[in-house]
Amino acid sequence: MKGWAWTARALASGAALAMAAAAPAQDNAAPRGQGYAALEQLPDFSGVWAPDWSLLFGGGAGGPPAQPKLTPAAQQRLDAFRAKQAAEGVDQSAQVSCLPPGMPGIMRQPYPIEFLFTPGRVTIFAETYTQARRIYTDGRPLPDDPDFLFNGYSVGRWDGDTLLVDTVGFSPVTDISGGIPHSDKMRIHERIWLDKPDVLRIETTITDPEVLTEPYVQQLAFRREKTWEIREYVCEENNRLVKDGGGANVDLGLDDEGDPFGPPPEGQ
Repeated sequence: MKGWAWTARALASGAALAMAAAAPAQDNAAPRGQGYAALEQLPDFSGVWAPDWSLLFGGGAGGPPAQPKLTPAAQQRLDAFRAKQAAEGVDQSAQVSCLPPGMPGIMRQPYPIEFLFTPGRVTIFAETYTQARRIYTDGRPLPDDPDFLFNGYSVGRWDGDTLLVDTVGFSPVTDISGGIPHSDKMRIHERIWLDKPDVLRIETTITDPEVLTEPYVQQLAFRREKTWEIREYVCEENNRLVKDGGGANVDLGLDDEGDPFGPPPEGQ
C-alpha cells in the first residue's frame, strides 16, 4: 500500500510540473525590453552637459538674469532673510547643512547634468548633491495632492523635439531664488530642447500666486562635454565650520595643511 501511495504521489507531482512548464506567463508579469525602439526617435540628449552662461550673457549679448517680481508680503520676508544674513554674517541657506537645493535651484548649479531616456520616463542626474529628477512621460497626470519633495513631482511630454515638463509639490526648505520662499502653490514649467547638436537650452517659468506678481522666467544653456563623466558629490566630506566661529560654510578647497578633507582624527 505504501509503495502504491508513493508512486501515485510521484506521478501527480510530475504531472503538476509538466503543466506548470507548459502554462503561459501570467498577465501581470512585468514587461521587459519593451518600448526602447521608440527612444531612437527622440532627440539625442546623451552625454554630460556643462552649464555655459557665456551662451546667455557673454560677449555683450543679453544682460543680467531677470529678477522675480514679488508681492509686498514676499518682499518683506526676503528683506528679513537678508537682514538676518547681514547681522549674523553666515549663510542661512539649507545648503550649509548639506541639504540639496531642490527645484528650481538644482538646475542652476555650476556643475554638470546628464539625461537618461527609458520607456515612459526621462531621468536627469545632477552632479550637485548627487541628485536625480524623475520626469514621467507615460501620460500620467500631475497629482492633485502631491507629497512635498525637494525636486518636486514632474510629468513631461514631447512636443516635437521639445520636452515639456510640469512640476509641483516642493519641499518648504527649497526657495524660488536667492532665499525667496515659495508657497505650496508654486508650479514650474520647463521647455528643454537642442538649440544646436551640442547646445542644450532650458526655459523655466515659475508661477506662484502668493509670492510672484507675474511669472518668473529664466533661461539656461548647457554645452555637451563628450569626454566628461558625472562625478560623485558628497557634501558631508567637505562641509566645514569657519575657524573664527562665524558659522558654517562650504569649503571646496584645501585646508591650511594642504589636506583635501582636513587632518585625520586623533589617533589615526
